Amino acid sequence: MINVVSVRPALNRLSSDRDSVLEVPPHWNTLEDLQTWLHHLVEGIISGDHISREAALALSVLEDQDQILLLCQAADQVRQACCGNTVDLCSIVNIKSGNCSENCGFCSQSAHHPGEASPIYGLKSADEILDHAKAAEAAGAKRFCLVSQGRGIKYNSPKSTEFEQILATVHRIIQETHVKPCCALGELTLDQAQALAEAGVTRYNHNLEASKAFYPQVVTTHTWEDRVQTVKNLKAAGIQACTGGIIGMGETWEDRIDLALSLRELEVESVPINLLNPRSGTPLSENSKLDPYEALKAIAIFRLILPQQILRYAGGREAIMGELQGLGLQSGINAMLIGNYLTTLGQPPEQDQAMLTSLGLVGGEAPVPDFS
Repeated sequence: MINVVSVRPALNRLSSDRDSVLEVPPHWNTLEDLQTWLHHLVEGIISGDHISREAALALSVLEDQDQILLLCQAADQVRQACCGNTVDLCSIVNIKSGNCSENCGFCSQSAHHPGEASPIYGLKSADEILDHAKAAEAAGAKRFCLVSQGRGIKYNSPKSTEFEQILATVHRIIQETHVKPCCALGELTLDQAQALAEAGVTRYNHNLEASKAFYPQVVTTHTWEDRVQTVKNLKAAGIQACTGGIIGMGETWEDRIDLALSLRELEVESVPINLLNPRSGTPLSENSKLDPYEALKAIAIFRLILPQQILRYAGGREAIMGELQGLGLQSGINAMLIGNYLTTLGQPPEQDQAMLTSLGLVGGEAPVPDFS
């Protein structure tokens, strides 16, 4: 077992502009060799060093389950030292579904390849959304995200009043519940980001989905750079960026690590890690499901690259992880979506709460990274 390094004050020393000085490990012949190097790695990361791309790639070749579990233990030490034992709980609602103009290969809401039984409806009323928010609060969520299909409110018709309706709904959520409203409305301008901030939105979900190199294989109706610009607009408006991706779309380990490094460079606060659960009717419907140990390895490497960030179990965790869900929470995860997803059902929130309790974790709001 790797010794626990309890260094909470080290959070103040972590800096996004540190060079990646934790280089490629020496070749390990035994589990003891690997354990020794991982101990060195953990101490360095907690002290404020960055793992290099080369070292992360070296860890990605681990295949033996015992090796992967050692890697997960190391990532868990970083999570404990840098984030503590509070698991950030969030719930989402699909406020507008289907007939989307974008061709994201993983999504059943696209008009280019509508998935089987994927619902299509316009913007829900404020009352409907508020009912969902109150249910999320009752289930233990501390944040509640309003998610809409489409490229983004940036491209809405000048005659559209949808953005104003959403802002009014955000006001009602703040007034009538204790959950913090978040949004995921696609691309937006700096002015729109500032309007959301003024309405009380403090976090916004806008995933990069994949590395810059792999992105054109996922979607062609908009670019990776378009997504990045929205993240920059959010940051400029003082809104926390909830920005992550999807594992299991056919990307390489280089792609996964490059995505994590891009998120580190952008200094995003929250990182959803989705595990592809292939949807019937989509271009990725025939993709093989991830092996849960491959997912654990990805989670652990993301934590080593992103020591302060809120790493969130998102879509696919039940379908991919099954009975190993708890191991993800011992491999670097410190946040979860609870309740249902956009087009699929999640497990009952009380089951999630029981899982947290069994692991000695507490649902709430995780600490937000300080990049100053």
